[in-house]
Amino acid sequence: MRRNLWISLAVIVIFTALAVFIDMPKSFFFGDKIKALLGLDLQGGTELIYEADLSASENKTKDLDNLKSVFRSRIDELGVAEPTIQTIGTSRILIELPGIKNIDEAVERIGDTYELVFMTETESEDGVVLTDYYSDEVYQTLWAPTDLTGRSLSSAEATFQGGQAQIQSKPVVSISFDNIGQEKFATLTRENLDKRVAMVLDNKIISAPYVKVEITDGRAVIEGSDDIKEAQQLAKRLNEGALPVTANLVAQQNIGASLGADSLKKSAIAGAIGLLLLVIFMIVYYRFTGIMAAITLTIYALITLAMYKLIPVTLSLAGIAGFVLSIGMAVDANVLIFERIREELRYGKEMNMAVKDGFVRAWSSIRDSNLSSIITCFVLYIFGSGPVRGFALTLAIGILVSMFTAITATRTFMLLIANTKAGKWFNV
Repeated sequence: MRRNLWISLAVIVIFTALAVFIDMPKSFFFGDKIKALLGLDLQGGTELIYEADLSASENKTKDLDNLKSVFRSRIDELGVAEPTIQTIGTSRILIELPGIKNIDEAVERIGDTYELVFMTETESEDGVVLTDYYSDEVYQTLWAPTDLTGRSLSSAEATFQGGQAQIQSKPVVSISFDNIGQEKFATLTRENLDKRVAMVLDNKIISAPYVKVEITDGRAVIEGSDDIKEAQQLAKRLNEGALPVTANLVAQQNIGASLGADSLKKSAIAGAIGLLLLVIFMIVYYRFTGIMAAITLTIYALITLAMYKLIPVTLSLAGIAGFVLSIGMAVDANVLIFERIREELRYGKEMNMAVKDGFVRAWSSIRDSNLSSIITCFVLYIFGSGPVRGFALTLAIGILVSMFTAITATRTFMLLIANTKAGKWFNV
């Protein structure tokens, strides 16, 4: 039993030491490779509002969701950490880009429209050079656009050739066109037998299959996917371009970081004061065991901040609020444990057994309360957006870490000391 406690202590010390190295702004081991990510409200950035033209749309919700997916795909290329993309009203989309200072570059990269275009190989000087959508590899041929676009594409679906039940079936993407697209696609396949037809989004080729036969019924199968996930990704891209929507930029602004820096400073001060007051309360009320609780809280804070940097978590003011709140919940677990130990001591048990039984009896309460909080965080993260998701994520991480520090760290410290002469200092 004592050997296991020393092993647990060693693990806690190693985790704490790693957390310290990660938390340092410029550590000897990690340097600047692991940085904390700050949200728009703390580091500044760009805010854009787009108005979608849904006047010709038959399914406005679907078209707006497709447009949001397009924006997210383009923004990912900017390397923005945790951008906010959300719907405002019935036709507007709000985009927040933390850390992006050049608003013109952001607008240019995001663009205004999004449409799937079918292109064919050409030897004309008017042809354009295109790159691969996934690898940015440049195709060594020139391409010319046709009159067939995503407006004529009815559907794209990932499936298995020959049926999923067959062992030798391969993942493919089945596409179909409307009546106008059927005629255009028949002409396209007839004139390009044994040639490639490229499907292009954002001037990048998402697929360029060879035409094997003339297709007159408006239904085709795209082969070449290595697995079903790759086929599903291709189908998703095609469906996004099937219903092109024009989006006009109606508002834009740069958000400075001066307010964010001031808020960050005040939040840090508030967090430090809150942690200090909790430590003072625990020491005054629980005395020696309160000191161990203070050590546990310090370990908790170090590990939690390290996890924020490793994941990484984009810290907004709401996220910092989640972290401060989780500190209070970490103290709650220690209070439950100490009160249970008090009860065991009243029953006349020895300190060693009182500590063991106190932890066992407190565990169910800690587990249930934290589990309900984690479920709430999960719901907030799934259905929330922006600052709400940041708050939910930081709170959930804090709860999980607090369970580790309360059940593992506090328990290890108390059991090790309870087996020594210093155990008489316990006065819970």
